[in-house]
This record gives sequence, structure tokens and C-alpha cells, in this order.
Amino acid sequence: MNDQPTGLAVEVEPLVRRILAPNPSPYTYSGTQTYVVGRGEVAVIDPGPAEPAHVAAILAAVAGERVTAIMCTHTHRDHSPAAAAVAGATGAEIVGCAPLALVDDGPRADSAFDAGYTPDRVLADGERVAGPGWTLEAVATPGHTSNHLCFSLVESGALFTGDHVMGWSTSVVAPPDGDMAAYMASLERLIAREDRIYYPAHGDPVERPQRFVRHMAAHRRQREKQILSLLRDGELAVPAMVARMYVGLDHRLVGAAGRSVLAHLIDLGNRGVVVAEGDHWRLAA
Repeated sequence: MNDQPTGLAVEVEPLVRRILAPNPSPYTYSGTQTYVVGRGEVAVIDPGPAEPAHVAAILAAVAGERVTAIMCTHTHRDHSPAAAAVAGATGAEIVGCAPLALVDDGPRADSAFDAGYTPDRVLADGERVAGPGWTLEAVATPGHTSNHLCFSLVESGALFTGDHVMGWSTSVVAPPDGDMAAYMASLERLIAREDRIYYPAHGDPVERPQRFVRHMAAHRRQREKQILSLLRDGELAVPAMVARMYVGLDHRLVGAAGRSVLAHLIDLGNRGVVVAEGDHWRLAA
């Protein structure tokens, strides 16, 4: 596990500092990682939860500097709520992903959407924010959420991947907003890029990222094959599939696994491969 202490700004490369929020969980690993990009005039990526100690740590890290942009990869509550407090203290604009607030009845209390997120500017794919010596470019990566963005640090070849790619765990794709087809397409997009390293919002940096993402895509395709294999024996509901596909899984993660299985089933249904029969699924005739 990432053993970085919370509340301290740690330089991970010359243009990038990382601050760990005190919100560890089975879903956030050691906590949400906020990144400060640049020196003198800086951007803050994924300010994280609205924990007063974390907001204070961000402000301490940028003391004496000018924050020009607060950039959010998506609007789950472990990523964007601190944006308002940091903006209020610094006068910086909130830019990045589009606002998105849905009723979330999923298994994660900390991942419900941030209804208070109000960006000053939404970045479209390819749009940039720049400061002295640094340029951040938005890379649209829907799937985990429909509004998810990654941010490319053009000068160093680093990509801030939010929850789209993490080294310690696969991303939860939770319908109705999470979309497996979009998620897989976003993985393929990253495979085609030439980023040097990934900095996710949770867990350690991902080196040799294209190889890692190819492995992730193959893992998802294997899960799809598992689902189809189970359905060849007859109709099944999602909980029964999870019990057979994720043997020994931490009980706290069972709900999230079910959401990802459902996302696969919806994708397969849209492709005409499976059919829903109430809360059960079967192969299409």
C-alpha cells in the first residue's frame, strides 16, 4: 500500500507535487491524491473531499504561489467537493469536467455525485490550461462516469488518470451513468497514446502504462467471457454471477463487483448477445 503520509506535499517529479487526503477505504485505497502542477503559478488537480484538514494541507502546499486553475477529473464526492473551498481561498477558477449529479444508490457512500460542483469553465476534449512551464490538456475518458476527464501534462508526458486507470484496482463501472462500452473505448484510446507515466487519484504511479492498460482491457474481456460461460448453463441474476466470478472477494466490495457485472450485461444486451428477463439474464436466442 502507498505509505505516503496524509497532508504533506511530496514532489513526484519536478512539475508535480502530490497531497494525500485522509479518506482511506476499500474503494479509495490509501485515500484521494490531489496533485499540484507547476511552480509559482499552479493548477490543482482533484482537490478531493471537503475535509478541513485536507483543504488546509492544499492551501499550505501552495502558500506564496498563485493557483490559476482547480481541475476535477469527475464529480464523485471523493474528488471534487473541496474545489469550492480552495477556490474561495485562492480566487482560482474551477475548470475541467462537466457538472453531473445523479441519485446514487450504489454500494459506496463516498462516491455519490457532488451536487455542489459548479465549474467556471468546462473543458472539451483537447482543450488546454497553461501556466509558466506547464500545459495541461483534457483527454475525454468516459466510462467510470460519463463526465470523466484525464489531464495530460504535455511537458513531461505524465497523465493524471483520476479513477479511469489505477494500479491497485480496476475502476468500478456502475450503471446507470457508468458505461462499459464507453469505458473500453476509453482504454483503447489510452493504449494508442504515448504517455510516459500515469498519476491516478488513488494508489501509486503506473509505469509502462500502455502495457498496463492492455492488461486491464484483457481483464475486462475475460470477465465478459466468464459471464457468457455462466449464462450458457441457464438464466442467472447478478448476485449469483458475482458469487461465482469473485470467489473470496472482500464482502465490502461485493456491491461494486455487482455493478461492474451489470455494466457488462447492459453492454452485451445492447449488442444483442444477452437478454434481461426481470432481474435475471439469459443468452439471446
